[in-house]
Amino acid sequence: MSKKAEPWYLHAVLYVIIFILAIVLIQVAIIEPQDVVEKERYYKSESRIRMANIREAEKMWFEKYNRYTDNIDSLMNFVMTDKLVAERIAGTDTVTGKPTNPFKNLTVGSFLTDSLYHSPKSFQAYILKIDSSIHLDTVINRRGQVVSVDSTRTIGTRYLLECPDGYGKIGDLFSDALKNAASWE
Repeated sequence: MSKKAEPWYLHAVLYVIIFILAIVLIQVAIIEPQDVVEKERYYKSESRIRMANIREAEKMWFEKYNRYTDNIDSLMNFVMTDKLVAERIAGTDTVTGKPTNPFKNLTVGSFLTDSLYHSPKSFQAYILKIDSSIHLDTVINRRGQVVSVDSTRTIGTRYLLECPDGYGKIGDLFSDALKNAASWE
């Protein structure tokens, strides 16, 4: 019985297929997951920088108006046009000589006001809410009868800023202890 030898080109084609499949396996198993992790790390850090910049804008809004705002458009207009903000961005500390700019530079460059509108991953707007509460004060006479009920409405003493992609939040609507506190710090 004689066996017929397989043609050389059949082996060559099989070696080429094995080589291509090995390259595809390396690409899928090693290289692409690293790219995904790097992108996710970038989105998380960039989103948190933007949220920290919104927090600084909210602090300056509170300093000027004695309340917070839930309107990002008004907040961005305030950052772009208000004299207080411009002085802080351009100013320097007289004692240390360090800049007083409260805004952090973005990962890809300097601070841009337009970057505060949306998250870098999904391009959805950040969720910004403020509290509103009513405080009731009841006045009772000596006989135990209700004389009057005074109510005080407060709006904007606390705020909550959330990332639509789930990279954290700043502040809280119910606790003064978490005012301006970031969930990742």
